[in-house]
Amino acid sequence: MNDPIVQVLVAVLPSLVVFLTAFYLIKQFMGARTSERMLELKKDDHKHVLPLRLQAYERITLLLERIQPGPLVLRVHTSRMDAGDLHAALVSTIREEYEHNVTQQIYMSDRAWAKVKQAKEETIRLVNFSYQQIGTSSSATELSRGIFESTARLSHTPSQEALVVIKDEVRRLF
Repeated sequence: MNDPIVQVLVAVLPSLVVFLTAFYLIKQFMGARTSERMLELKKDDHKHVLPLRLQAYERITLLLERIQPGPLVLRVHTSRMDAGDLHAALVSTIREEYEHNVTQQIYMSDRAWAKVKQAKEETIRLVNFSYQQIGTSSSATELSRGIFESTARLSHTPSQEALVVIKDEVRRLF
């Protein structure tokens, strides 16, 4: 037992075991504290982001309702318009409504936003189709009638389809 290597091992080995045990326990404790802190931060974020997300969904719902072909025609049509004026006003209104709410996409899933964008594009397509069907020399009333008839042939308007996705996404928040 006079061997110097054995004497160093006898002195160092218990210290090494104590050090490794302490290191392991401290690491476990710090990991648990970090996890608790991350969970707390996530809860805090959720408190602040959830109202913003709900507000975004409300605004997008309003957008989708405002670009529904029927109510849109009733809101935009005036007595002095011809078909070309009404067509231009409808398309312009749809685009303005969309552009006014484009920032809300950061609070929505890609799937939901794609449906909103699709609803806008299909509604414009429906207005364009109705305008092409009646001709450029027609009255705004004829264009309105054509839009109402085209909409009536659909089982669901593009906005209604997008609203289904939006409602589903909001339900998953709770």
